[in-house]
Amino acid sequence: MAQTNSSNNLVVTKASAALEQMKYEVAQELGISIPQDGYQGNMTSYENGSIGGYITKRLVTIAEQQLAGQYQ
Repeated sequence: MAQTNSSNNLVVTKASAALEQMKYEVAQELGISIPQDGYQGNMTSYENGSIGGYITKRLVTIAEQQLAGQYQ
């Protein structure tokens, strides 16, 4: 049986709810509706990639703001 080597493990496990909420906020901003049942198999790769890309962009911005405040 093959082992999976996933790097998608959260460093801060308590952040999962905030990340989930961010996913829905970003999707709404982009005009993409995520089904209520959570199944995203009918969504295009472009839609899922857009959501993930914007989440990453927002997380980097938040981190930069925190670092800038820390090192002033």
